[in-house]
Amino acid sequence: MVKFGLQFKATLENVTNVRPLGEDFRWFLKLKCGNCGEIPDKWQYSVPLKGGRGSASMVQKCKLCARENSIDILGDTITPYNNEDSERFKTMVQFECRGLEPVDFQPQAGFAAEGAESGTPFPEINLQEKDWTDYDEKVSESVGIYEVTHQFIKC
Repeated sequence: MVKFGLQFKATLENVTNVRPLGEDFRWFLKLKCGNCGEIPDKWQYSVPLKGGRGSASMVQKCKLCARENSIDILGDTITPYNNEDSERFKTMVQFECRGLEPVDFQPQAGFAAEGAESGTPFPEINLQEKDWTDYDEKVSESVGIYEVTHQFIKC
């Protein structure tokens, strides 16, 4: 069992507290089988499961070697990306992996943020295009999240 951290990096404009929203947030990942090295072409996603230990989980069988592998999202490690983190890698979440290694991440819809000065909530942010822009009417400023990238580290 190995823990991997997903580190998030972006340039923030007048926003802070960028985070996955809701208990059913989907983490879209590409996962490599630790036994044979197979990486499926399709994005796979993990979502929190109700009950049990309260962790998020996905179990999959490798199509190449038939090994059963699993990944748990460690919900208590989810950390927002803040204005002071802008343009630096910061671990947003950790995954506990058994037989799998995350190799790629595709941010999608389901992120949220708030205005850095105003606190205006922005609850429906889609980062699939690696950029997002809006306007904060409370302070008459444009807001945005740009150049989204990521990396994985062993924890």
